[in-house]
Amino acid sequence: MWPTPGRRSSWPRPPEAKPDIATAPAPIRIGYCLSLTGSLADNSRSARLAHEIWREDINARGGLLGRPVEFVRYDDQGNADLVPGIYERLIDEDKVDLVIGGYGTSTLLPAMPLMVERERFFVGLMGLGVNNALIYPNYFAMIPTGPDPNAALTEGFFALAAEQNPRPTTVAFVSADAEFSRNPILGAKANAEKYGIKVVHEASYPLSAEDFTPLVDAVAESGSDLLFLCSYLADSIGLVRTVRSHHYRPKMVGGAMIGPQNTAVKTALGPLLNGFVNYEYWAPVPKMMFPGVQELLNTYQERAGEAGVDLLGHYMAPLAYAQMQVVAQAVEATGGLDDASLSAYAREKTFPTVMGDVRFGAKGEWSQPRVLQVQFQGITGHEPGQFRNGSRQIVVAPPESSSGELIFPYAEALTDE
Repeated sequence: MWPTPGRRSSWPRPPEAKPDIATAPAPIRIGYCLSLTGSLADNSRSARLAHEIWREDINARGGLLGRPVEFVRYDDQGNADLVPGIYERLIDEDKVDLVIGGYGTSTLLPAMPLMVERERFFVGLMGLGVNNALIYPNYFAMIPTGPDPNAALTEGFFALAAEQNPRPTTVAFVSADAEFSRNPILGAKANAEKYGIKVVHEASYPLSAEDFTPLVDAVAESGSDLLFLCSYLADSIGLVRTVRSHHYRPKMVGGAMIGPQNTAVKTALGPLLNGFVNYEYWAPVPKMMFPGVQELLNTYQERAGEAGVDLLGHYMAPLAYAQMQVVAQAVEATGGLDDASLSAYAREKTFPTVMGDVRFGAKGEWSQPRVLQVQFQGITGHEPGQFRNGSRQIVVAPPESSSGELIFPYAEALTDE
């Protein structure tokens, strides 16, 4: 019996009459946490923007394995206790295809036991010595401190000092009483001994400290040639201001300060930074202009103001983007998402990235360190644009990356507001 005209037939349509509906490929979902609130939020938000730029770039090229990429991202609030639960949720409930590490030691370290248990491929961002104890073979560190990170972060400072005439012979250490400062100070002590520089004073302060004058008074009393600082953001600003206003004039000052890498800190301090020597991971100088890095920074800087993040992105953006380039190249080369295959590939290959060629070695650290020492020179006023190129932060070490000469002693580099 034929269907009644005007009524919907219960008969199935013949196959040739079915609409041709293309099925979109399922996205590849990459899960992680970032400290989008709390004390690490500024750098974490910069990393988030760089990650989003990478995601847009890779999807514009057709995605990974022909599939679009999505992020599943949670805020760990700068609280290490939240991290294991977040990664359990990502793996067990969200069932993401891949996991990556968030920013910094305090996020990466608490995630590691679960990564070991689940045997996941895990590329972290800027953790210092995260894998020293576990020696987990599937962990890879996007930080240019190399196989001995504690020493690499601080060696350039002491190597530079030892080359000067007259040669400095003593050093004072001033550091925050916090987890992030302990490993760099250990490395700094080893490097001081290596270069024959005697430690004559050592002091620490709580992160809540606001008055740094007593600390600098005590250093001045020691008469130390060098002042090595290991500080974080607000206390970096306080220490720089105190040192500049004090009568004490070391021959060289700086070291392992977290803060002067950030545009907000640079502009807050302005000329007060002149003469300080500090570590960097990337700088806008000719020898660091690796393929793709300028294009990344152009896009990042166009969007940074609206996103409310560091305006220049020199510290976080290249490393965060390179982190994702490593993941993408491993996926494309192995043709899949198998953690063991991805890890085996990453252990053996060299990755071209916006940070240059990266090869991983012992404990997943870079096989060769590439930490820069920069000296701030010629800063005038507080305008951020002067830091866009390398004319105010001169790379003074290592020689293969240098863009100028160290001004020594420190007092010769000083200029007024």
